[in-house]
Amino acid sequence: MSKEIAQYKSLLSDIKQRIQAAQTRAILAVNGEMILLYWGIGRLLNERQQQEGWGAGVIPKLAKDIQNELPEVKGFSERNLKRMVSFYREYSGISEFVPQPVAQMDPSPKMPQAVAQTNGHLSTLLLALPWGHQIMLIEKVKDLEARQWYMQASLQNGWSRHVLALQIEGQAHFRQGKAATNFSERLPSPQSELAHQTLKDPYLFDFLTLEEPFHERELETGLIQHLEKFLLELGQGFAFVGRQYQLQVGDNDFYLDLLFYHLKLRAFVVIELKRGEFKPEYAGKMNFYCNVVDDKLKHQQDAPTIGLILCQQHDKVLAEYALRGIEKPIGISNFELTRALPVSLQSSLPTIEEIEAEFSAASKK
Repeated sequence: MSKEIAQYKSLLSDIKQRIQAAQTRAILAVNGEMILLYWGIGRLLNERQQQEGWGAGVIPKLAKDIQNELPEVKGFSERNLKRMVSFYREYSGISEFVPQPVAQMDPSPKMPQAVAQTNGHLSTLLLALPWGHQIMLIEKVKDLEARQWYMQASLQNGWSRHVLALQIEGQAHFRQGKAATNFSERLPSPQSELAHQTLKDPYLFDFLTLEEPFHERELETGLIQHLEKFLLELGQGFAFVGRQYQLQVGDNDFYLDLLFYHLKLRAFVVIELKRGEFKPEYAGKMNFYCNVVDDKLKHQQDAPTIGLILCQQHDKVLAEYALRGIEKPIGISNFELTRALPVSLQSSLPTIEEIEAEFSAASKK
């Protein structure tokens, strides 16, 4: 590649980054102005209700009059006005909103130690997060510390409202960064912290409908068939490379259950699926796999390959002993399958019609 072409590509990349950054700032500015407006209206309504004793009937009247006098303006329905009051009451302690570029936020949402408690940090999150996300969090997450975790995670991961709802339902803030790992000994800082916060314990595979007993290959097949949901549960940054990925060592062939590349960690991630309880020998086998991937697949710019062992049960003390002395960075987590009833059990349960008939018969006695 000639020097001129390289310089041109560098210029093009720089301009693209500037355009994208400006677009992001514009979107955040518009959203921030709307949030400020809603917070201010919520404060005004709350103060009038307290000072002048206005009843609940004033909000429906306001919504109707605003619609009549400003028909082109949306977002001021009775329901949304009530939400503005709730929004203000939740965050009435904020005396001043402090804008801050999202890029300056902590890149890895952590719970609970690294969630900032300052009004400035909270106001930054409020100004950046869409209104629909904010209302969902107020309604579904009552703990403010946990709510801030979801705010920051939503911004960093680009979660839609649907994805946010799934993460709340799965209690992601309790599971993030809970895997047993040796990352602090095997990875440099801050890579070790970022890698640790990337893993969960347990992983919830409630989109699968496997019945016990099942084979590990069935679990693997189910995860690949639901790859989009599997990637969502793994978290942002995981790129699928292959299933039963073949590695040749001398005259022997070995097959990795699942191989991923993590875009933020800049590292390959080997995932091994194990039915039943964790066994110490799993760590040694994973160490071997990571060695081979580092030798045969890892590029010079890549970070060391990370191993993740997923099993149905693991004892943390046993896991810590198994990882002690292991050279490669490895994490150990549980996985949980669907809580849906298997077909064999569903068929033995009464239908709604049968239950209603039973109630009807009982009431006639």
